[in-house]
Amino acid sequence: MLIRASPEAPVRPWAVLAVVIAAAALDLLDGTITNLAAPAIVADLGGGQALVQWLGAGYALALGVLLVTGGRLGDRYGRRRVFLTGLTGFILASIACGLATGPAMIITGRIVQGAFGALMIPQGFGIIGAVFPRDRLGRAYSLFAPALGVSSVGGPMLAGLLIEADLLGLGWRGMFLINIVLGGGTLIAAIRLLPADDGERGTTVDAPGAALLGAAMLGLLYGLIDGSAAGWSVRPLLCLAAGLAFAALFCLRQVTAHAPLIEPSLLRRRGFTAGLLLSVVFHAAVAGLLFVLALFLQSGLGYSPVRAAAHLSPVAVGIIVASVACHRLVARLGRVLIAVGLAITLAGTAWLPAVVSGGGWALVPPVLFVGLGLGTCFATVYDVTLGDVDQRQAGSAGGSLSAVQQLANAAGAAAVTTVYFHTAGLHTAGQVRTTDLHTADQVATTGLHAAGQAQAATAAAVHAQAVTHSLLVVIVATLVCCALVWLLPRRAHAHH
Repeated sequence: MLIRASPEAPVRPWAVLAVVIAAAALDLLDGTITNLAAPAIVADLGGGQALVQWLGAGYALALGVLLVTGGRLGDRYGRRRVFLTGLTGFILASIACGLATGPAMIITGRIVQGAFGALMIPQGFGIIGAVFPRDRLGRAYSLFAPALGVSSVGGPMLAGLLIEADLLGLGWRGMFLINIVLGGGTLIAAIRLLPADDGERGTTVDAPGAALLGAAMLGLLYGLIDGSAAGWSVRPLLCLAAGLAFAALFCLRQVTAHAPLIEPSLLRRRGFTAGLLLSVVFHAAVAGLLFVLALFLQSGLGYSPVRAAAHLSPVAVGIIVASVACHRLVARLGRVLIAVGLAITLAGTAWLPAVVSGGGWALVPPVLFVGLGLGTCFATVYDVTLGDVDQRQAGSAGGSLSAVQQLANAAGAAAVTTVYFHTAGLHTAGQVRTTDLHTADQVATTGLHAAGQAQAATAAAVHAQAVTHSLLVVIVATLVCCALVWLLPRRAHAHH
């Protein structure tokens, strides 16, 4: 692909890197803020349990389905053009979310956000690879994990502060509308700094494959969420069946398409297939774990969004510390490092049921353990899964792996929260029984206007049981990953 500097100024690689990291941070922020904001959004807009689940799942669904297609569009039409289109659409979708008047509008906004994020995010590494000399690429890429780790700490805290500050009476809407400032600044910098590129019009985009994948995931997620929220009637069962049918058609398409989203030859490699399965199970479990913890802290213990964010921040701290520490170890230890990370994650998750009902700072050590395990696994799983993939297939394999991880986030958040809500008994005709999810004396209990201390204590115990059952699901999923890890390639991809 031909890259050229804009006529006004030469390319400044480190400034370009800052723009790409800022865009990735926006995606990370908006991908996770609804974990904390869901109770406040439901209290304002209604929608009950189903809205809680769709807020995160809708975003991850669109992002995962379109991620590979977004990368191909960048190759075809130019990375700068597609990046700017994605960022602009992302900002407009954020505004739509912030102005939402009902559940349907905000779910649609979240799906559109994820779709434009899928245009924006894949262009980043290609742009960086084009503007940095090869001998400085490693240093540039190494800044991603710490920068995004800081974003993962600051993002939820910022969301909590905006909700509680209630600036201009905006409440939870402020965390979406702030993208006018954050996204707008990034967009202005991107227009000024990103180098122009022509693209390659011969690049093939498998739109039918993306459509089939989207239909499959939408049917499966809608069936799961609708069935758990409103009861297992004919409608959710038909949606699940339709989702499975579209999934079969997607698989058929991948075998027959000229440029499939997932190269069938990749699936014949045991190491890559095992890594793909491990990524699905692990990311699904992690997404569900973090979501139900955020729900429990607010709905079960009555924490404010800021207090809940503070108690979850050790996860992000652990991710930063472990990702930095493991950066130089992955080449030497390979899949053994993943096994270590899974063991740490398992230890932290198994520790949580013993302290979760009491809340408070007793949560910090196990939550930090979970973060250390996640930081050890995230990038390592990606690199080791690509360990025995041919160089010519590395791009396709990496894109497929990233997309599958996002889809796993959507499915995992929906599945584990289904266990949580079912155990807590919080679904009645699709409505979460709650009157005010922000205050300790009106925690989600029976929908009464005056919830006494005894009722709040009972509700906390019910939610503690629900989160414990959810944690057991996560523990089982992590044990499955512990078995799969030994089928992965022994070493990481050659770029290390």
